[in-house]
Amino acid sequence: MAVILIVEDDLNINNMIAEALTKNQYSCIQAFSGTEALLRMEQQYFDLILLDLMLPGMTGDQVIQKIKSIEETSVIIISANDELDRKVDLLSAGAEDYVTKPFEIKELLARIAVQLRRKSKRPVDTLYTHKGLSLNCVTYQVALKGCDISLTRQEFKILELLMNYPNKVFSKQDIYQYAWDEYYVGEDKTINVHISNMRQKFKKVSRDEYIETVWGIGFKLSK
Repeated sequence: MAVILIVEDDLNINNMIAEALTKNQYSCIQAFSGTEALLRMEQQYFDLILLDLMLPGMTGDQVIQKIKSIEETSVIIISANDELDRKVDLLSAGAEDYVTKPFEIKELLARIAVQLRRKSKRPVDTLYTHKGLSLNCVTYQVALKGCDISLTRQEFKILELLMNYPNKVFSKQDIYQYAWDEYYVGEDKTINVHISNMRQKFKKVSRDEYIETVWGIGFKLSK
């Protein structure tokens, strides 16, 4: 299930988009300012961001620069400004698409689907390495300092997610949805148990820490 961040200070528009996304089986998080959007991005990963330009405090232009400096998340601009030069500037700044207000929700959903399809077709790295730890996405082999590490399917997916975004903190919801491909419905110990098992396997080979707990948020790859 794709997770989408809605950044729009107009409550009615934000809620309208959120309702439409939910009805179409997307998971969405709502933010009402640029600062809140960046805070949300620190807490979890998003497959797509819908970004209004006229935001309180930090402008949409500033937000997109920050977003693109953090990670390569797709961004669709939503703005009442329909000037061609303005659209070109934002697309040049890194936005993947530009939707002009007022818009039809069907068109927005279609544009979202296009971006998510493009993202799914992007080539991904097949080999990740970090502090003597390697993960091969083709052979499904994991090795630590030359020693093979046997991981379950879910453990492999968890490590794949963390190594793919080494500077990102992932919530339990992010991890569960990626590793189990199911919607995370509530708090349980499943993620903690799998992380603990992975740490024990790594400790048999190395004293280094590879998975860091970020209290109150989730987990990330240790530096």
